[in-house]
Amino acid sequence: MKIAVVGGGSTYTPELVDGFARLRDTGLEVDELALIDPAGDRLEIVGGFSRRIFDHHGHPGRVTWTTSADAGLDGADAVIVQLRVGGQAARISDETFPLACGCVGQETTGAGGLAKALRTVPVVLDVAARAAKRANPDAWIIDFTNPVGIVTRALLDAGHRAVGLCNVAIGFQRRFARLLGVSPDAVVLDHVGLNHLTWEQAAYVDGVDRLPELLADHLDELAGEVGLPATVLSALGCVPSYYLRYFYCHDLVVREERGESTRGQRVAEIEAELLEMYRDVGLTTKPELLGQRGGAFYSEAAVGLIAALRGLDPDGVHSVNVRNDGTLPFLPDESVIEVSARVGPGGPVACEVAPLPGDLAGLVGAVAGYERLAVDAALRGGRQRVYRALLAHPLVGQHEYAETLTDELLAANSQHLAWAR
Repeated sequence: MKIAVVGGGSTYTPELVDGFARLRDTGLEVDELALIDPAGDRLEIVGGFSRRIFDHHGHPGRVTWTTSADAGLDGADAVIVQLRVGGQAARISDETFPLACGCVGQETTGAGGLAKALRTVPVVLDVAARAAKRANPDAWIIDFTNPVGIVTRALLDAGHRAVGLCNVAIGFQRRFARLLGVSPDAVVLDHVGLNHLTWEQAAYVDGVDRLPELLADHLDELAGEVGLPATVLSALGCVPSYYLRYFYCHDLVVREERGESTRGQRVAEIEAELLEMYRDVGLTTKPELLGQRGGAFYSEAAVGLIAALRGLDPDGVHSVNVRNDGTLPFLPDESVIEVSARVGPGGPVACEVAPLPGDLAGLVGAVAGYERLAVDAALRGGRQRVYRALLAHPLVGQHEYAETLTDELLAANSQHLAWAR
């Protein structure tokens, strides 16, 4: 099969390539891994290193690269989208401009997340439209581009065969398995919510929920890993994603962000170092520094999901972004949720989940309402639509802030938004 990676010039691509090279026991036969990116110089470096990784592992498939989206998508059986419109400079902007209003600066939620969505949705939809013409008719689009829930909803609304993927759940699966002394595949999560707004409500091993045991024996460790006080986990009786820290400890996070450099600045430094390493023709395995780039276990999640979509994992459960379709009864069916699902050639089918408590359901409902407005703003533009989305977001939610942040967002992103120039 041919897999196309849009955004293949990313310094993170070798992590994905390493997964395809190593995890051949899934039965996934990759004949060609096509990397697509408009940044030709960068793509040449990443592509060359990726080819050496395949060779190092003795993988018979080809690694190719091209700056032409149409050429790279031609005949693809799966399309992975991992692009970043505006690069790290745009990310740094997303992480800083909201701070002036005392709002959290983050690239996937709040005002920064909306800015990223506005830049990203039109570009991803253009890629998807090209894929519909060039890729194989049964090809799936795997969206790893943040904000995943919003981007996936835009793709599904446009009629594409798409599923959103995030590495949060697989990270918890690996952590829980280590603490319980079992293999990762033995742990099945009740993972539910919206992208970057999820909770682990259960962790089943042989049909028995071991999450209460984990909370009793490892409370402080789990709380530390998600950056929340242990009392929060005790009160909720579940394990929130570390992205919930932006909601549960908002003002503390803002104070921290005002006193330190942004994550985007650090990632930019890491990327420069990685590109220099990738130039070394003697390098054939991913460097340790790549682990600091973020996205742990992304390659395992991507390989597992594509294998399942190809019918190679009939009993597997994967945490993905899909239509709600009644899974959470308080949300419209057309909402996109992140949930554990059984995945086959026909696509993901959400597993039954435990009812969300009222406080969790209320937060999910509010953010889902914002996401609907965010998609509309990304598709149709207009200052008023941006303002409405910010006003609806729980991390903004006040007229004065929404007004100011709308102006700041549009000023910072006008080069990427034709309607805002």
